[in-house]
Amino acid sequence: MNSIDVAVIGGGIVGLALADAWLAAHPGSRVVVFDKEDALAAHASGRNSGVLHAGFYYAPDSLKAQLTRRGNQMLRAFCAEREVGHRGDRRGRPGGVHVRETGKVVVTTSPDQLPQLDELYARGQANGVPLEMVDEAGLRELEPLARTHERALWSPSTAVADPVAVVEALAARVRERGGEVRLGTPVIEAGPGWIRTPYQRISVGHMINAAGLYADRVAHWFGVGGDYAMLPFKGLYWYSDWPAGQLQRHVYPVPDPRNPFLGVHLTVTVDGRAKVGPTAIPSLWREDYGGMRGVKPTEMAGIAKLYPRFVRSPHHDVPGLIRTELPKYSRRYLVKQARALVPSVRAEDFRERGRVGVRAQLLHVPTGKLEMDFVVRPGERSTHVLNAVSPAWTSSLAMAEWIVERIEG
Repeated sequence: MNSIDVAVIGGGIVGLALADAWLAAHPGSRVVVFDKEDALAAHASGRNSGVLHAGFYYAPDSLKAQLTRRGNQMLRAFCAEREVGHRGDRRGRPGGVHVRETGKVVVTTSPDQLPQLDELYARGQANGVPLEMVDEAGLRELEPLARTHERALWSPSTAVADPVAVVEALAARVRERGGEVRLGTPVIEAGPGWIRTPYQRISVGHMINAAGLYADRVAHWFGVGGDYAMLPFKGLYWYSDWPAGQLQRHVYPVPDPRNPFLGVHLTVTVDGRAKVGPTAIPSLWREDYGGMRGVKPTEMAGIAKLYPRFVRSPHHDVPGLIRTELPKYSRRYLVKQARALVPSVRAEDFRERGRVGVRAQLLHVPTGKLEMDFVVRPGERSTHVLNAVSPAWTSSLAMAEWIVERIEG
């Protein structure tokens, strides 16, 4: 195959969703997804919490606000259609756990956080997200283990699914619709109208860049996003040995609006296990999953050059971020933070280390500002998804629909 209609670089959930949306809009198109890994969901799409976010955190005029609520609904419908189960049951089963209806509570730890909680409620109302403000007694009914100061926010439409199972099911639908998913096939060079793999040069009608941690590099090949670079952060969860279902709801703190991270929280997996995290620790290179395996000195040098701009940025509380995030290397410190939300947690209950994930966080280099919203930019015969951080997993199907509509326009 030396000529295709659409090439998608990146076989994570966003890239697969884009291929799926294109094939739904243009049946019979020759669409190929290229991924450098030999297995699906090797990076962020398979290393995230699997939480289906409701969409109340985000400013009403943001892409995240526009796409998260719709994405939540679309992903639920997809899971029901495909009967997605969980790892060990990836083909799904009739009556299986497609989506675990956990809901989420956002709790406060001091009176100072109540105005921020009210702001979250107002944003949710503006974004059309169902929310309820509950008092301490109402919180105990929803999640007996959680505690709050005066009141908490209840999000009934937040849920959880198995991220790997969802990615595999979406890849299957892409293939059923006539698309191709080429694993173990990195794109090593590209330009308007063509891409090159280690095996061949291919003519392309339109290229869609969903390369995650390397999306900035691909965009730069096309002269797009020159002011942007990836500043990756490493995240880790610890799993508890509690009986399944002991924690019933996701329990989150009120986030710091100056930073893009939601803080240490407790979430429930699709099979009912509780976990605590994540960290948001600077990543030394883009795929820094632990130890020095796969170390990339050139990437380390490039990332190191970005940090002075980030540290000096007036847009974030970087000193506060350093003070709160670096100690999270300690499991005991991480669990201690979670104890403010659920007082019964103990470090000895959380001993199983989860898979490390790396957040593909986009930095606007001239200002040192971390981009908080999704960032999508057009190029010559190309479209570039530059910032697809959380909740991109939730928003993926809606984001793909939105992008394909704009490519057509």
